Amino acid sequence: MDEGIKIAKYEDINVGDAASLSKTITQADVTLFAGITGDFNPLHVNEEYAKKTQFGRRLVHGAFSSGLISAVLGMKLPGPGALYASQSCKFVKPVFIGDTITAKAVVKEKFTKKDGKLKFLKIETNCYNQDGALVTEGEALIIVM
Repeated sequence: MDEGIKIAKYEDINVGDAASLSKTITQADVTLFAGITGDFNPLHVNEEYAKKTQFGRRLVHGAFSSGLISAVLGMKLPGPGALYASQSCKFVKPVFIGDTITAKAVVKEKFTKKDGKLKFLKIETNCYNQDGALVTEGEALIIVM
């Protein structure tokens, strides 16, 4: 195991703890995401098509925001060693190429199951654009090993 990776410890995490991660989304990000997922919806990859929609330009895949949420959960809070059990997401506003999206995670609840053998965190997971507008809202359930 890499000595530089700090594994999340359930006991060290408290309700109210928060972490965030920001990324400015580029054309290359959208192209790579489309290639990785196979989602070549013209709303995301065809500028001429997207110009004719109500948005007037291409949208970033909604699942891209989910990916940023996964990154903040897996790398920051709770961090390495945590298992993503579930995620609910609502895509509230469109995200465009060039937007800077901040994924924020806030611990809302801690609980155990199976006589304390399974340790869970309920985490609020929201994404905001560079103007502070909520673009994705949701909640995750995380198992801490």
